[in-house]
Amino acid sequence: MTTASSRRALVSVSDKSGLDVFVRGLVELGFEILSTGGTRTFLEQAGIPVIDVTEYTGFPEIMDGRVKTLHPKVHGAILGRPTLASDAEAIAAHGIIPFQLVVVNLYPFQQTIARPDVTIEDAIENIDIGGPSMVRSAAKNHAHIGIVSSPDQYAEVLKQLQNDQFDEACRRRLAAAAFEMTAVYDRAISDYLAQITAAPAADPAGFGERLTLSFQRQQTLRYGENPHQQAAFYVESAPAPGTLATAEQLNGKELSYNNLLDLDAARAIAAEFSEPAACVIKHNNPCGCAIAETLAEAFENAHAGDPVSAFGSIIGLNRIVDSSTAERMCEPGRFIEAIIAPGYTPEAFEILTNRPKWRNNVRLMQVEFSDADRGAPDYRRISGGLLVQDRDDLPQDDSEWTVVTERQPTAEELRDLRFAWAVCRYVKSNAIVFAKGGMLLGAGAGQMSRLDSSMIAAHKAGDRSHAGVVASDAFFPFRDGIDEAARAGIKAAIQPGGSRNDQEVIDACNEHGIAMIFTGRRHFRH
Repeated sequence: MTTASSRRALVSVSDKSGLDVFVRGLVELGFEILSTGGTRTFLEQAGIPVIDVTEYTGFPEIMDGRVKTLHPKVHGAILGRPTLASDAEAIAAHGIIPFQLVVVNLYPFQQTIARPDVTIEDAIENIDIGGPSMVRSAAKNHAHIGIVSSPDQYAEVLKQLQNDQFDEACRRRLAAAAFEMTAVYDRAISDYLAQITAAPAADPAGFGERLTLSFQRQQTLRYGENPHQQAAFYVESAPAPGTLATAEQLNGKELSYNNLLDLDAARAIAAEFSEPAACVIKHNNPCGCAIAETLAEAFENAHAGDPVSAFGSIIGLNRIVDSSTAERMCEPGRFIEAIIAPGYTPEAFEILTNRPKWRNNVRLMQVEFSDADRGAPDYRRISGGLLVQDRDDLPQDDSEWTVVTERQPTAEELRDLRFAWAVCRYVKSNAIVFAKGGMLLGAGAGQMSRLDSSMIAAHKAGDRSHAGVVASDAFFPFRDGIDEAARAGIKAAIQPGGSRNDQEVIDACNEHGIAMIFTGRRHFRH
């Protein structure tokens, strides 16, 4: 058994990443290590001397480990104030030996409930009790003890201990981080229980009465949308795979606020397609998008959709970038701000990072393309509050579609209508998309009237729109949008329908020989 003069650390963690290196460093500094259960076994297997907490308390772990650190000799060793006479007397009377460091992180509750197959029993079993109690006790008593609540803190804490700089100011910062961690943890539990116990009649959409969000700052940005605005990027505590929060930057300059917005849009659009696909994003709208048999061809067609607007764009690709695609992106006169893709072949990476003007500039982002985050809550800040909805990115069953015109679309037109409809819901309202051959020819975005959007899309498409298709994110309120499309040579249309003037629009299509589909679903994107 140890002596009262020894420095002691209590170590009990679920996330054991980097733990062996950290604890070995503590031992080298003269710390004795007390631990429990799986953590004790992990450290012993790493060859690190450990004292079992049960040896210190004289009380065994019980109830399958549910009760192991909830003991007066543990919490007395954490909460005790040796400089206070009454506490010192209690410490001596009860054989308590104070800890100088507590290293605790919690059961992975957030990760557990994020699993699609999680049961309520699994979720409840992953609610940590002893861990938060120790964390809060140590954080409260930070004048005398340090609380290390995240593997991210290991290197800095060890450095400060080695340099004898582990002072009260440092411990107070750790305490603040610990209380933040337990607050996030408790809120996740509260939100989960509120969700599974919500009365359907009172909350049919599944939105709870209260909403508390917690995000961790991932990086401070140079500025926001404009240089006079401050900005930062915060991520969820357990971001889903395939999200921008899980993307890795492989090359290039620091990401900006606008880069992140456009990269998110590029990833979302490229992920819509099972075929090799490429999209070109400017100001959060696709100015080019295409699907093809090869990624290189898809990129070439996407860039050709609007090559003027493509200057200084963000590129999204849904396949690992190969050398052929990289060569095309690097052609003279093409300027790309950033690329996001599932990966890059070594040859493609070499091309993209060693060409003049590309080497230090182009931002290469790699992210797993996953459906895990589809339909997740979408948040929009307004003055004094927050608007919440489920994100409009779930696939629609085209069996719900109805052909409402005399002419049926051909098989080729139907393929283009599906493509145009997928692209259209990522274009700002009022959205009009012209497409042909799996290629975006022109988009009218963010206009105050649908006719204006139709005219812009027709202008962008030019003569290429002959025998093409048009998609509209909401109904055509009048026939003028269809008349504009007909003048551009459009032969098929897709829209939600639902206007009181639907018949007028259908009649216009029949007059022009345009086949039209009603989807029954609107895709406003403000």
